[in-house]
Amino acid sequence: MVTEGLRGIFQIPELKNRILFTLAMLAVFRVGSHIPVPGVNSDILADFFQNMAGTMFQFFDMFTGSNFSQATIFALGIMPYISSSIILQLLTVVVPHLEKLKKEGEQGQKKITQYTRYGTIVLASVQGLGISFWLEALQSPSGEMVVTDPGWDFRLITVITLAAGTAFLMWLGEQITERGIGNGISLIIFAGIVAEIPTAIIQTVQLISIGQLNAVLMVVLIAMMVVVIGAIVFMESSQRKLTINYAKRMVGRKQYAGSQTHLPLKVNTSGVIPPIFASSIIMFPATLAAFVPAEQFPWIQYVTNLLSPGAFVYELLYVSAIFFFCFFYTAIIFNPSDVADNLKKHGGFIPGIRPGRPTSEYIDRVLSRLTFTGACYLSVVCIIPDVLISQLSVPFYFGGTGLLIIVGVGMDTMSQVESHLVMRHYEGFVKKGSLRGRR
Repeated sequence: MVTEGLRGIFQIPELKNRILFTLAMLAVFRVGSHIPVPGVNSDILADFFQNMAGTMFQFFDMFTGSNFSQATIFALGIMPYISSSIILQLLTVVVPHLEKLKKEGEQGQKKITQYTRYGTIVLASVQGLGISFWLEALQSPSGEMVVTDPGWDFRLITVITLAAGTAFLMWLGEQITERGIGNGISLIIFAGIVAEIPTAIIQTVQLISIGQLNAVLMVVLIAMMVVVIGAIVFMESSQRKLTINYAKRMVGRKQYAGSQTHLPLKVNTSGVIPPIFASSIIMFPATLAAFVPAEQFPWIQYVTNLLSPGAFVYELLYVSAIFFFCFFYTAIIFNPSDVADNLKKHGGFIPGIRPGRPTSEYIDRVLSRLTFTGACYLSVVCIIPDVLISQLSVPFYFGGTGLLIIVGVGMDTMSQVESHLVMRHYEGFVKKGSLRGRR
């Protein structure tokens, strides 16, 4: 079946072009991942990150595809864009002007997107300036500096380079979403994580060979990964179907018979967005705190340790942020009142529930329970493996967050490919039924 599905891909010119375009854009991203920021000694920086295994730096580095540890032009990754999107979505609820733009449809959304881009550049510039100061303060055990020629010239070049790199990734993601297949921003994060998995496997084998990592524990970890992947696939494809009945109705002189259908509600409506948003929010202050000299402000190191993966405060904030963004993002993309109104207009109703406001309240109640279940599932998948891995000193690429992104984004992308195949009467990858995406 998979072979027939792949054959069908190359028999559809539009789908083939979209996939090739997506692969080409991701290849451009990986090429840029080997272009360093001017004035940085990459060898000394690599030595520093070898000693930072299992810390916040390695966790942040996972989301950037190791661009941060190599100080490339994409060192900030796509995180400033995600942070800017979060800020704009939060402001949309409290700022009347943004709320008005949101209700204006496509034109209003274009304006909000423009504000998001401006915010991305501002955040990337601030973070780039912090990184430039931090790089200037780094040195090897022998006293050799990471930055060969520190000063405002280096800082200005670093800010411009990193901000431009983030802006380019933002544009790249938008192009993939529009002209390729899948969500561009998610695919960029996905590509960065997948590209570093071979390196993580090699590092793990080396740890086992020197006896630093127990082979039995590694087998247990692999088994746990398989279980987590299975749980992700099951939960991401799970949904609650609400029965919808349509009464007989007259349209002009024509009578339409009653029918029955279903309203599918996903258990995890928000997908991988909550963990990504939560990580971005938590890592932003922790990253800024790490740039301040610990000698002058001793409490900074204490804050950094609290906000490092594996620490109790970090995990507590992480779970709280996941729950918040699960409910927040679900509320943004799914409005029970609009669904109830549409059902009422077309003569649809849920058996035993009156049309209108009671239907809206019922859908909201069911959706809230599903969202709570989805938030619990995301928290368990993201937290438990990361805590165990932080104790075992295994690369973060095997953690729950990384697996969730890889499996989730992969399922979303394959569901879009499946939709193109089925829409053009080709056999999909699944013989009976179709691969269901998260949204």
